[in-house]
Amino acid sequence: MNHPDRTILDLVGNTTLLALRRIAPANGARILLKLESENPTGSMKDRMALAMVEAAEADGRLKPGGSVVEYTGGSTGVSLSLVCAVKGYPLHIVTSDAFAREKLEHMKLLGAQLQIIPSESGRMTEKLTRDMIEAARVLAAETGSFWTDQMKNRDQMAAYHRMADEVWAQTRGRIDGFVQSVGTAASLRGTGEALRRHNAAIAIAAVEPAESPVLSGGATGAHKIDGIGAGYVVPLWEKDIADRIDLVSTEEAATMARRLAREEGLFAGTSTGANVVAALRLAEQFGPGATIVTVMCDTGMKYLSKH
Repeated sequence: MNHPDRTILDLVGNTTLLALRRIAPANGARILLKLESENPTGSMKDRMALAMVEAAEADGRLKPGGSVVEYTGGSTGVSLSLVCAVKGYPLHIVTSDAFAREKLEHMKLLGAQLQIIPSESGRMTEKLTRDMIEAARVLAAETGSFWTDQMKNRDQMAAYHRMADEVWAQTRGRIDGFVQSVGTAASLRGTGEALRRHNAAIAIAAVEPAESPVLSGGATGAHKIDGIGAGYVVPLWEKDIADRIDLVSTEEAATMARRLAREEGLFAGTSTGANVVAALRLAEQFGPGATIVTVMCDTGMKYLSKH
């Protein structure tokens, strides 16, 4: 049908919920994967980027002719690049060589200007996160840009409330647990909060890198799971939202990402691999007929050089 006023941004959300067939718990529980790779840039971050920009437009923080600044491991930057390209805002991104080259190239192709912060041997660390945040703060002040500041921005929560409502409708309310890895913590918190409004008994599991178990009370460390594990307790984290925290190593996450591709035909990144590892663990706590939902955060096409 012809919709002359629609843009690519109207295609954000309403993604498929798919049951895994071969990668499944032995006890007969089901694992359903929310295919956020169906969003326009292939990432769930399209939801939050659009929510942050539109909220700032609505209250005047981002005015016509303004510009936008953000620090990002890549997926948020690609999503903001798409939103800003469609809406006509110049975008300045602070990122690092620690993240997949495909993401950096995608941002540039969508028109973003990149500032690259060097990493320690291509690994994600607390220092790198904090260096990127400080560089973005300085850049926003120098350019007078709107800084989305994803680690603190609560406007993105509404995007994940909507994702939770999609999951509830797609499962017809038959959901026993939800699993999500923690980057800014907004997707876990927003989705978990909204699911519990439907049913307070739903189990919520957070996932963090085993090499940097800060949410679990451990020491900060370096890892290679893109998009999660900032290396410190992020501002949007609230421990009460999660019933459990699962530690998944970079190797476990990468191995599961390869299994998803070869056994299910789902080409995803390592954060998705970590989600499925943790979802299998949670499913073991339930009996036959239980339903565990987790997230395919993005497409593996963003990580070809890393695979």
